[in-house]
Amino acid sequence: MRINERTNGGKATRWPLLEPPAQRPRVHRPALLKRRPWHVLEAPTGELPAVDAAEAMGPQLPDEATVNFVLDLSLRIGEVQMASGAGASDVTATILAIASALGLPHCEVDVIFTSITVTCHRGSDLSPITALRVVRSRSLDYTRLTETEKLVRKIVRGHMGAEQAQTELERITSAPHPYPRWVATLAWGGVAAFVTILLGGGFDIALVAFVISGVIDRVGRVVNRYGLPFFFQQVIGGMVATLSAMAIVSSNILTTDKPTLVVAAAVTVLLSGLSTVSAVQDAITGYNVTAAGRTMETALMSAGLIAGVVLALRIAVMLGLPRTPLPEVTGSTPQQLPLVVLGGAGAAACFALASYSKMRAMLVAAAAGGIGAAVYGSLTLAKLDGVSSSAVAATLVGFCGGVLARRLGVTPLVVAVSGITPLLPGLSTYRGLYQIGVEPSGNISTLMTAVAIGLALAAGVVLGEWLAQPVRTGLGRLERRFAGPRMAGPLEPTERSLE
Repeated sequence: MRINERTNGGKATRWPLLEPPAQRPRVHRPALLKRRPWHVLEAPTGELPAVDAAEAMGPQLPDEATVNFVLDLSLRIGEVQMASGAGASDVTATILAIASALGLPHCEVDVIFTSITVTCHRGSDLSPITALRVVRSRSLDYTRLTETEKLVRKIVRGHMGAEQAQTELERITSAPHPYPRWVATLAWGGVAAFVTILLGGGFDIALVAFVISGVIDRVGRVVNRYGLPFFFQQVIGGMVATLSAMAIVSSNILTTDKPTLVVAAAVTVLLSGLSTVSAVQDAITGYNVTAAGRTMETALMSAGLIAGVVLALRIAVMLGLPRTPLPEVTGSTPQQLPLVVLGGAGAAACFALASYSKMRAMLVAAAAGGIGAAVYGSLTLAKLDGVSSSAVAATLVGFCGGVLARRLGVTPLVVAVSGITPLLPGLSTYRGLYQIGVEPSGNISTLMTAVAIGLALAAGVVLGEWLAQPVRTGLGRLERRFAGPRMAGPLEPTERSLE
C-alpha cells in the first residue's frame, strides 16, 4: 500500500492510497454459518440497505375471497377425514397439499380432536386469514373417505380446479350410503359370527352371535335417534349381549360348553368402533392433544361397555340365573388353522361392509384379515404370548396395507382397521370383566392383558405402515417423503397455481 502525506494546518497527515482493482488484495470473509453463535446474535454495526416501505414482503397471493374459498374447501375435506377416523397427521398433510396446489404457498394447520384451524399468511402488508371448522359428528363411511381421497389426488395432481372440487365434494358429502342400513346390521352380525368361529365356536354359537349382534345394532340405532350419548349406548350394548347369553344358557337352547363366546363376539363388535388406531397414530406422530382426546373417547366408551357387562352379570346373580362357564383361551391346532383364517377374513370383510365399503375394499380387507389371522394362529401354535402375536400380526397387516392398498385404489386406513378387527381382545375383555364382576377375588390382570393387546394391535399397524414406506417408495419412485406414517391423504404435494 502506498502512503501519501498531505499538510493540514502544519501537520502531516498520512492517507492510504487504494490500489487499482486488479492489484487490490483479496480479503477473506468467513461464511455466516461458520460464525460463532454470539457473533450471529450481535447487532450489526455497518450500514444496512434501505427497505422500500411501499414494497410488500412475502408471497403474492390471490384476493381475499379466493383465499377464503380455498381454505373452506380444505377444511371441509379435512373434516371428512377426521369424521372417518383419519389421524391428525394425515389431515394436516392433506390440507397443506391442497392449499399449496391451489395457490396458497404458506399455511399453518392446527388439528385437535374436535376442530381444525388453518391460517394463511399473506406477507407483511396484509394480515393473515384464519378459518376454523368444528368436527361435530363421526361416522364410519369408508366409501366417502375413499372418494374424498380420490378427489384430493385430482386436486394435488392438477387435474381439477377449486370450483370443480367444491362441486365434487358437495356430491360426495351429500350422497347417501351405498347400502341400506339393514345391510350394515347384517354385516355387524356377520362380524360377530366370524369372530365366534375364529375363537373356536361352532356354527350354532355363530348363528346366535349373529342374531344378538344384529339386535344390539338395531337397538343402538333406535336410541341414537333420541340423542342418547354413546357412553350409554355402550352400556346398553354390553347389557343386551350379556343378558341374552345368560338367558340362552338358562333355557338350554345351546348344547355346548362355550356359550359365552356369544358375549365375547358381541364385545368384539362393540370394541371395533373405537378409534384406537388413530389415537396411537396421533400419539406416535406427535399430535398429543388429539391423541389425548381420542384416548379419552376410547376409554369412556370402554368404560361404558365394562359397566354394561358387569351390571348384567350382577343382575344375573341377583336373579339366580345359572352361571355361565368362563371360556378358556385355548391354543389352536394345525387342523383348526383354516377355520381361523376363514374367521379372520370373514370378520374383516363384514366390518368393511358394515362401514359402507365397496367390493374392492371388502376384498382387500378380507385378504388383510385372513393374513393377520393366519399369522396370529401360527404364532400361537408356536407358544408365543397373545400380546406379541397380536403385535406381529398387526404389523404385517399394516405393512401389506401400506404397500398394496393405494395401488389397488383403497385407503390404507380401511385395510388397517378392518384387518385387525378379528384380533380385537373381545374374549380377554369378557374374561377380565367376569373375574371382576362375578368372582369374589377379582383379578384385574386379565383385563390389563386385554388393554395391552389392543395397544399392541394399534401400534403394530402404525409400525407396519412406517415400514412400508421404503418399499412403496422404491416401487412408486419417490411417491412421498418420510414424514411419518400416512394412512389417508396424498403422498406428495405438487405445486400448482389457482384456477
